[in-house]
Amino acid sequence: MSKKILIAVVVVAALLAFQGVGAYNGIVRKDVAVNEKWGQVQNVLQRRGDLIPNLVQTVKGYAAHEKEVFEYVAAARAKLAGARTPEEVMQANAEVSSALSRLLVVVENYPQLKADQTFIRLMDELAGTENRISVERMRYNAAVGEFNTDIKVFPNSIIAGMTGFRAKPFFEAETRAKEVPKVDFGK
Repeated sequence: MSKKILIAVVVVAALLAFQGVGAYNGIVRKDVAVNEKWGQVQNVLQRRGDLIPNLVQTVKGYAAHEKEVFEYVAAARAKLAGARTPEEVMQANAEVSSALSRLLVVVENYPQLKADQTFIRLMDELAGTENRISVERMRYNAAVGEFNTDIKVFPNSIIAGMTGFRAKPFFEAETRAKEVPKVDFGK
């Protein structure tokens, strides 16, 4: 009788071990997917960062006296390039978006600039890049949602806790994106 109990215990232990290995492998796959999606977010943010100097140089040709705006754009871009963690990148991205908004306000004061072919091409590339950023943020957030859910459900939560997996941050909207835009047709 004790031999049958021993065999049953060994079988149950083996099944639990296989379940644990399967849960761990699933968590690892989702962690890799999140990191892959984050890499793509960084890729498109880098593309935008690479476009910014060309855009600034084009605008400088028309609005050389707007030095403060150009310095703000350069500082924001440098901060994004130096960001290391997802949280730092998200914060720096918000500053780049703000800097680009300020640059575009300058552009509004120069109608001849808006007709410049180089500027038009750069703005089209920037618009395309902004769309890519939006898509990649969405994909990253979907992967983070799957990963965070996976490490919180039982029995994965036990495996995740024992192996050091922690929840990943979502790429959230900038604070100013939540504000209602002001429209002024008087100008």
